[in-house]
Amino acid sequence: MANSDPALTLRQVTHVYVNDKGASLAVEDLNLTVQRGEFVSLVGPSGCGKTTVLSMLAGLFLPTRGEVLLNNRQVKQPSTLVGYMLQQDYLFPWRTILDNAALGLELTGSKTRAAVEKAADLLAELGLPGSGARYPHELSGGMRQRVALARTLATEPEVLLLDEPFSALDLHIKLQLEDLVKETLRRLGKTALLVTHDLSEAVAMSDRVIVLAANPGRIRCELTIPDSIRQASPMKARQLPEFQPLFDQLWAELDAAEKAGWEGSESDEG
Repeated sequence: MANSDPALTLRQVTHVYVNDKGASLAVEDLNLTVQRGEFVSLVGPSGCGKTTVLSMLAGLFLPTRGEVLLNNRQVKQPSTLVGYMLQQDYLFPWRTILDNAALGLELTGSKTRAAVEKAADLLAELGLPGSGARYPHELSGGMRQRVALARTLATEPEVLLLDEPFSALDLHIKLQLEDLVKETLRRLGKTALLVTHDLSEAVAMSDRVIVLAANPGRIRCELTIPDSIRQASPMKARQLPEFQPLFDQLWAELDAAEKAGWEGSESDEG
């Protein structure tokens, strides 16, 4: 469970995208704190700024206004303390599975024999023992995402940013990976921020769920997940009687956020 020491902080964060067609306000006045060891999900309508938030936390760009903090220090550039896992696995087809898992170690200059052995151990822990000499084309989509997770964890980040990492997978594999990721991150004591369109996934995996409104992205509400669900695996959490009311509440909030976004767009056009 999280303690009182914040891992991630957004403080009055606003971001504006500017291009040759003009300026677009993506998110406005976001205030959010994620405690160390906490698992938080972001949900909201398309275009509400979820990926923008992850990109700022990853140090890919600075906010137009406000502060993004990692361990109470301002984020100004990418850091080895933050791992970023995407929907696509981006494995290099010409590299072996172990070489793909060790890619981050190479990029950060921390590829030692001991570190590569740890990467191999991670592959085994994630259900891919003895797979290091194989190549990506030999693996299923779910197995490839396990390699991507091992690659993300191999550099030992404190925080994981997860941008819809399961959305391209079949439901059966997706549920298996949800269980694996939640158990692995809990065991390693990692902090995680998940962006997802799957409301059941958000409820089943999280300590808290943040609903963003669109046009521009603002925090609409926050849902705290009860202990009974948090302590269960995502698969078993879905079977608990308290799961459906939370899902229904989240659905209603998202539905209202989408309607408000449409109304806001229509008034802007008018």
